[in-house]
Amino acid sequence: MKIINVVGARPNFMKIAPIQRVMNATEGMEPFLVHTGQHYDERMSKFFFDDLQLPQPDVYLNIGSASHAVQTAKIMIEFEQVLLKEKPDAVLVVGDVNSTAACSIVASKMGVKIIHVEAGLRSFDRGMPEEINRILTDSISDLLFVTEESGLRHLKSEGIADEKVHLVGNVMIDSLIFFKEKAAQSTVLQDLDLEKDAYALITLHRPSNVDDPVVFERLINTFEKIEKELKLVFPIHPRSRKRISEFGLEERVAAMPNLKLLDPLGYLDFMHLMHNARVLLTDSGGIQEETTYLGIPCITMRENTERPVTIDVGTNVLVGSDTDKIYTEFKKVINGQAKKGEIPPLWDGHAAERIVEIIKNTIR
Repeated sequence: MKIINVVGARPNFMKIAPIQRVMNATEGMEPFLVHTGQHYDERMSKFFFDDLQLPQPDVYLNIGSASHAVQTAKIMIEFEQVLLKEKPDAVLVVGDVNSTAACSIVASKMGVKIIHVEAGLRSFDRGMPEEINRILTDSISDLLFVTEESGLRHLKSEGIADEKVHLVGNVMIDSLIFFKEKAAQSTVLQDLDLEKDAYALITLHRPSNVDDPVVFERLINTFEKIEKELKLVFPIHPRSRKRISEFGLEERVAAMPNLKLLDPLGYLDFMHLMHNARVLLTDSGGIQEETTYLGIPCITMRENTERPVTIDVGTNVLVGSDTDKIYTEFKKVINGQAKKGEIPPLWDGHAAERIVEIIKNTIR
């Protein structure tokens, strides 16, 4: 059985890695890895491939950066040629990036079965490109693998047949568990002169936060307030670095003595930083899940989340870009009043095994 596994952007790598590993060890299964090149920065792509022990892609499309429409169109044109040549039994896509939707559309038009891992997540904010990608991909998928129970409800309400949908757990957590010991060997704390629980870790990249100068400046105001009480470590996304320069915020960022601005990190170094942080300040989706598993407080600088289990069960709180809300939640953490969470069902490191077993028994 030949399955094309698609990756395009950094969050995809952590999700595909355990699936690719289990497929390689499964008799009668032939995984074929396609990297669209949607993330084109070497630090944000190559380092993650190496850290996650992913094989070199069988095909690299080298799409690169562009508008959503151009990027999606380029992926579709190139991916069609891959399908024509390889004639797979199915295409497996993960998450909600442009590569996910583009490759799913091409597979659907060519009559190739589509498997969507991390299906059913909804923010109910159609201003997010990811939300459009999720809805579209789920609507045309033949097998839908769900990370949390909210996904089951959403897919049912959208008319997706029950027999297509399976609650299997979270492949992001598979990677986190699999690489936990290796990540613990990272020297990044010593390299940065940091101590456990003595810093907050920031990730920030969403257009709603960094493309709006008013919102971005509000977040910088917040960081100026927080860094007086706790060190801030900020591995900065290329998009965010560009906006700091464009919006004239460089002097204010440079003037914060307790802010460490870093280039993007590999998976293992970032995991080590996250494991040892006092709190995460983020607008990422996956980090909300990883912190919930690790029991680390997470302050999410977004108005909504497609991962409600991280709030209902986990350690996550939503604050938007409101300076007062962010600071209030930060003070709760500092004062020992952070939200206590639990690990959601099936987040046990075996989601990929369940996925591959179902594929074996379903795809014909």
